[in-house]
Order: sequence, then C-alpha cells, then structure tokens
Amino acid sequence: MPIQTKKHRRWLIATTTLLLAATPAFALFGIGDVVFDPTSYASLVQQLTTIQMEYNTIKNNVTHFSMKEHWQATLTALKNTNVKNLSGETNGMTTALNTNAPTASSTAWTAATVPVRTSTTSYLQTQTLGSAQLSQLAMIEASDAISPDCLTAVGQYRAARMQNATAISTLAADELDGSDASNSEVQQLNLLNAAEAQKMAEMQSQGTLQACLAAQMAVGNMERRNAAAIDLNTAGFVQQQRTTNNVNAVNESNTWQTYLP
Repeated sequence: MPIQTKKHRRWLIATTTLLLAATPAFALFGIGDVVFDPTSYASLVQQLTTIQMEYNTIKNNVTHFSMKEHWQATLTALKNTNVKNLSGETNGMTTALNTNAPTASSTAWTAATVPVRTSTTSYLQTQTLGSAQLSQLAMIEASDAISPDCLTAVGQYRAARMQNATAISTLAADELDGSDASNSEVQQLNLLNAAEAQKMAEMQSQGTLQACLAAQMAVGNMERRNAAAIDLNTAGFVQQQRTTNNVNAVNESNTWQTYLP
C-alpha cells in the first residue's frame, strides 16, 4: 500500500475519533438527524423528579382529615343564677350575676349588706387613724367598692359565654368538618387563627375574674390582719394594767397574774 494512502487513512481515523469525543450525542438507528444526548436526558430526569416532589408537597398540604370526631370536646355551659328575694334583701342580685349590669350590682350589694348608720358615722369621726374602729370602717368601704365590681364581672362573664356560644360551636363544626370545603391549607390556618382569637378572649375574661378574686382576698386579709392586731393590742393593754394597778386579792399577799380581762 502506498505511503500516501496510509497517511490518508490515519487522518480519517483521527478525525472521526476527535468528533466522537467532542460531543456525547450520537445518531440512533443510523439516522443522522435523530440524536440522543445523555446529558440532556439526565437534566430532564432531575427536573421531573423536582416537579414530582413539589407535586407531592402540594398534595400533602391539601390532603384533609376525614375523621375528626375523636378531637371533639364539650363546652360547659353556665346556667343562669336565680337568687331568691323574699323581702327585697337581694334586689338586683339575679340581674347582676347574669348580665352586664353595673347598676344592678351596686343596688344588689347595698340591699344585701348592713349599712353604717349616721349616728355611727358621727362617732367614727371622733376616732383617730389606726384605731380599730376606723380600720373596720376602711375594710367595709373597700369591700363596698370591690364587691359590686365583682358581681358585674361574674355577670359579664356569663353573658359573654352566652353570646360567644354560637361562634364557638361554629368554629368547632368547621374544625371537625371532613369535607374539602374547609380543609385547604389556607382554610386550616384561618381556623387556627380563629381558635387563637377565641382563646385570647377567654383569657381576658378569666383575667377579669382573677383580678376580682385578688381584690376580694385583699379585703379578707385586711379583716384577718386587723383582728390579729386587735388581739395583740389587747394583750399589751392587759399586761400594762397588771403592771400599773394593784390586783392583790383581799387579805392575800400574792398577786394573781393569770386572770383574763
């Protein structure tokens, strides 16, 4: 074979090898315009995988629970209080305990408590601050200010529970709904927000009642504190009298130190 022919054949082989190495694409079934590109195929598979994952995520977000009854709780309803009123001693009490009625609360408390008479008021004006009498008066006045507010708070809470009953039951029905009408992701988030808003309203109402209880405890502590102080003052006064005055019995030389005033 001539040397020139061998060189020509080597050049063809080198050119063909270079072209095949330059691109991963190759013809199928001997047809030159139908090309399979492994790189593009891998990229397409990756895209399809990503789309499938996104689809599964969206599907999971809109998938709803069809059986929710095992979550259902019972709302405890407060019945209205009916206070007996034989001779007008509880005028306004029933209204105060069941509705938002500050005037009825004040009327009920005044009717149900012992008033401080005018003659007693004149006597108290002669007493000094810190005396047992004025301390008792302070406790009565504090109680008269706090107790009607507490009656109103109870009435407000009862009235609010009745007013909120429809909203609470409607929210519970939507939460337990197993259909597609209320189970999308946005709808479920709205239900969560509504539940949190109802919880906040209930916490605020409970806070009012707790403040009322704290105020009542303060008045009760005032009464116990004053009683303890009076006992201590009485004990000190008795001891002072024993020391100052002669308590010897007739024809006796010993002093009797164990008597009670």
